[in-house]
Amino acid sequence: MSGPVTLRVLGTSVTLLESIRLRAERELGIQIEYQVHDVQTVQRIALMHPESYDLYDQWFHSMDFVWPAGAIQPIDIRRVALWDEINDLAKRGRLHAGDKLAGGSLPCDRLYVQHDRSLANHPTDSISMLPLTHNADSFAYRPDLLPPGFGIENESWSWLVDPGWCGHVALQSDAAIGALDAALAVQAKGLAKFDVIGNLRLDEIDELADVLIKLQRQGHFAAFWSDDRDASKLMLGPNIHIESVWSPALMQLHREGIQYRQAVPKEGYRGWFGGLSLSRAVDGAVKDVAYAYLNWWLAGWPGAMMARQGFYISNPLRARDHLSAAEWDYWYEGKPASEQLLGSDGEPLIGPGEIREGGSYAERVSRISVWNSVMDEHNYLVRKWAAFLRAGRSKELSST
Repeated sequence: MSGPVTLRVLGTSVTLLESIRLRAERELGIQIEYQVHDVQTVQRIALMHPESYDLYDQWFHSMDFVWPAGAIQPIDIRRVALWDEINDLAKRGRLHAGDKLAGGSLPCDRLYVQHDRSLANHPTDSISMLPLTHNADSFAYRPDLLPPGFGIENESWSWLVDPGWCGHVALQSDAAIGALDAALAVQAKGLAKFDVIGNLRLDEIDELADVLIKLQRQGHFAAFWSDDRDASKLMLGPNIHIESVWSPALMQLHREGIQYRQAVPKEGYRGWFGGLSLSRAVDGAVKDVAYAYLNWWLAGWPGAMMARQGFYISNPLRARDHLSAAEWDYWYEGKPASEQLLGSDGEPLIGPGEIREGGSYAERVSRISVWNSVMDEHNYLVRKWAAFLRAGRSKELSST
């Protein structure tokens, strides 16, 4: 093979940053092509065209789609030099033994490839996805626009469906994520009760859809967003005062000087865990380069970059070597910033004295209530969710 190998990585703007691509090219001596799309497009390409990419950069709950389809191949952890440094949140579902085990599509339950090719939490030498970035998500709101009777001390998912916010609410548009936020909100408000919120039954999906469509027809939801860029645009506008949100959108709001707060819901966070998987078609020299890229992601610098946009990495102590003491204290320890901190783009982001809502890494992930989920009745949920999105006056944003 002549010239440097080209590695094709399929994913979203959440982790496929240009600064990371350039650094990896330089340090690994290869060419890297990032194929950046919205969530639904990425999953469709991953399923239907595994020959078009070498690495799949996505979330663990998507394993419920791509693994049964045979779109990806196992990763040999014996070729992952720092595998033993990855913490227990991905491997066992909780950071510390005393933490509550959350519901939904736990990463550990779809991590290890078993001898019968199924995925489970029993350790083997093969995994479906290398665990990397993750976070504890909730919603953001404008404190200056709080309706009467609302306050920081009673933050709850119920706010997303409370009449006090009617006409000013935005949700994430993907059923595996947005429907969970909606279910958390509907249950917290007492409008329905679900036995297992991360895996709704058919009748529970009907009940959820009925509540949401009724609210939709009342004009409760103003918009839906597909990625972090859409989310930030919405809250930068005049109409959205509260929305489910991802960390990069918060960073953009921060940069624009918008006064917001990320809620610490009393019901707990919705968690997500992302990583990298090998396409079933990757082989030979490109496969060797893919493993080099997997190992590079655990080496520390990428984890530090992820911290600067509010994400965590699965082996944080390596990232610590590439963060200043002030950065580590703010992003991982939950302490006030002792100096001005830069974002992942190298520009000023966090001012002295600012503190991250929710506390330290350990505190935040211990309060995850449910992980992003692909439910047993996912196809039915998708149909009902689509009916909800079409109802009423709301308008969905798309970034294609």
